[in-house]
Amino acid sequence: MGSLYYGASEPIQIEDRALAHLKVVVATKLRRNESFTLTWKHQDGQSEGRSTVWLHPSIPLRFVFDEAEAPELSRRWIEDLAHSANSSGGIMLVDELLEPSEQLAGVAPR
Repeated sequence: MGSLYYGASEPIQIEDRALAHLKVVVATKLRRNESFTLTWKHQDGQSEGRSTVWLHPSIPLRFVFDEAEAPELSRRWIEDLAHSANSSGGIMLVDELLEPSEQLAGVAPR
C-alpha cells in the first residue's frame, strides 16, 4: 500500500499499482501548471464515503511506494484517469478495468 503526501495533510493510502498510474496523470497535469481535484473512496476500516482534494502545482506532493519495482502500466487505465482529470469533476480514482479476455484467462493486469 503506497501513500500520497499532499501538503501538510495526512497521507492518503492508495494501492501501489493504482498510485503508479495516478502519478503519471497527476504529474502530467501539474507539469502543465493545471489545477484539478482528486477524489477517492475511503478504504475498509475508514469511515464510509469519499474524499476530494484540490491539487495545485504550488503545493508539495510526494508519492511513496511500498514496492521497490515499478509495475507495468496499463495505457487504458492511464487514459481513463486522464479523461476524468480533464472533466469538470476532476480525477475519480477508479479500479482498473480488465479486458474480458484478460479476466477469463486470469492474466495479470497490464
